Amino acid sequence: MAIINDEARKTLFTEARTQNGWNGDAVPEAKLHELYDLMKWGPTSTNCCPLRITFLTTDAAKERLKPALAAGNVPKSMSAPVVAILARDMKFYEQLPFLSPANNAIQWFKPDAPNTRETALRNATLQGAYFILAARAVGLDAAPMSGFDAAKLNAEFFPDGQCEVDFICALGHGDPSKLYPRGPRLDFDKACKVL
Repeated sequence: MAIINDEARKTLFTEARTQNGWNGDAVPEAKLHELYDLMKWGPTSTNCCPLRITFLTTDAAKERLKPALAAGNVPKSMSAPVVAILARDMKFYEQLPFLSPANNAIQWFKPDAPNTRETALRNATLQGAYFILAARAVGLDAAPMSGFDAAKLNAEFFPDGQCEVDFICALGHGDPSKLYPRGPRLDFDKACKVL
């Protein structure tokens, strides 16, 4: 496996920032396809791929989101060209005959079983991390957020209960003047053990 160069590391990690404002440039739908077509290759357990993404690209769509947002997340969400709702499909296992045919993985999951919920939650969140990195890799800035009323958001966008919101992520081209100072990160010795 090749090692990515320093520029790629900067783009994905060390110089990428969570945005608080946008420069006004539009995000074409083709860019959202490019983002998804990259992030979908990240690994999940038994290739379950439970993440489902709803891209809100119009003012009307974002207005449906607004009542569920914490006050502090309203400006950066409503002004973003795109807000993605990243949700976990609680019936992800229905896709396993296509996604994981080699091991008949569908037999491992039942509706409302603890391992089904745990698998959906863990792997959709994992795919959400790939989503942020893929956005950066295709030239978009991202603002992942919690800070919303999940019950309201689920009722509005997923009323049948099959999907449940994990987090939301505004996308666009960031306005550097609206960035907060960069927060520190824990050093290796505070966050890691080698046994």
